[in-house]
Amino acid sequence: MAAILSLIDDFQDLMDRQGDPRTSKWFLMSSPFPTAAICLSYVYIVKVLGPKLMENRKPFELKNVLIAYNFFQVIFSAWLFYECLMSGWLTEYSFRCQPIDYSDNPLAIRMVHACWWYYFSKFTEFFDTFFFVLRKKNSHVSTLHVIHHGIMPMSVWFGVKFTPGGHSTFFGLINTFVHIIMYTYYLLAAMGPQYQKYLWWKKYLTAFQMVQFIAIMVHAFQLLFIDCNYPKAFVWWIGMHAVMFYFLFSNFYNQAYKSNSEKGRKSELKNETNTNHSPVSNGHAVTNGYSKNQASDYYINASTDIHLRTAASKPFANGTN
Repeated sequence: MAAILSLIDDFQDLMDRQGDPRTSKWFLMSSPFPTAAICLSYVYIVKVLGPKLMENRKPFELKNVLIAYNFFQVIFSAWLFYECLMSGWLTEYSFRCQPIDYSDNPLAIRMVHACWWYYFSKFTEFFDTFFFVLRKKNSHVSTLHVIHHGIMPMSVWFGVKFTPGGHSTFFGLINTFVHIIMYTYYLLAAMGPQYQKYLWWKKYLTAFQMVQFIAIMVHAFQLLFIDCNYPKAFVWWIGMHAVMFYFLFSNFYNQAYKSNSEKGRKSELKNETNTNHSPVSNGHAVTNGYSKNQASDYYINASTDIHLRTAASKPFANGTN
């Protein structure tokens, strides 16, 4: 036990010596263990405790809660995007090489604050999953979803602790922009079936997420080939995160859209053979009131089902909802 405590003390000393002193006293910044504990608690709640507590309860509707939450996330993401721009990316940062300014320069301090708030936003995103559980949409709490939400606070913590500014903040810049669009979609979806006609772009939102990770990969890994005063360890840290999420999202995209598209074509051919055509909406065959293009989406499907339930009382034919 004494050896373990000594190891923890040595680790904490390393954190204090190597960490940015500007953030060392900030909330949750002194040690990685509180953040790790919160992330592990999140996984336990959404995968074990939450489903168990909801097992014999009716699902909550939460329509007004979802509208308020998504509206908040749009505003929060827009503010974070603005802060990233005004703290450097619109004023003086270089997309090719941007070292970290560890001084007390007002712009540098502003970026440090933006980094911390971006870290905090990863906790507010936990509510995406909590709402799935409360609405008994446990099938939406996929491995991809939990991995993405569960590790992001821990990943961002290291950035705020050691490199709050400079090259790595491009990740936050582009991610907050994507979230403005993403949570706007959720907001429209939560507002009711009258907005369904404006939600044809769900598939492209997933593709936009993958483009985001490609941009982050290219931006991070370019520092492996040019001389820049930026820690190479964080180049690999950020770049490999982008690689991992790109392949996870790409695999999901192929399963959710391409495979369903092929199934839809086979089903249409079969129906034509039987001279029993399904109704058509926006060029896609419809089963039980749902378009084949409305396959489950990592982020989107749980929000859209609020208004889709009013279109049909039966579950998705492909079994994804």
